[in-house]
Amino acid sequence: MNALSLMIILVGVALNAGGQLLLKAGANSLKNIELSWAQPLLSAVRIVFEPHIFAGLVCYVISVGVWLAALSRVPVSVAYPLLSIGYVVNAFAAYYLFGESLSGIKLVGIAVIIVGVVLVARS
Repeated sequence: MNALSLMIILVGVALNAGGQLLLKAGANSLKNIELSWAQPLLSAVRIVFEPHIFAGLVCYVISVGVWLAALSRVPVSVAYPLLSIGYVVNAFAAYYLFGESLSGIKLVGIAVIIVGVVLVARS
């Protein structure tokens, strides 16, 4: 895998991770999301147009285009496992941004993911 392909994959991972974090921030700002069966369209519009959620969805849409560019350059058996880097990014970001716990067992899992990503990237 060349440097450009790796960069495209990492941009896709960053967009995907950023999208997930933005969705979490949006969900936090809405508190307990409840869909109104009486006015489902109004509920959906309220959720989608919450600024963090909207930005998260935009990140996801862009990441699909970036992912297609990655798949045109790298075998899916190599590219897809590299998406696991997003788990690592999100675990640490959630710890810092949302105060989520980062226990010892989670850190061991993160280390296993990192080792796996390195092995796949070198294959």
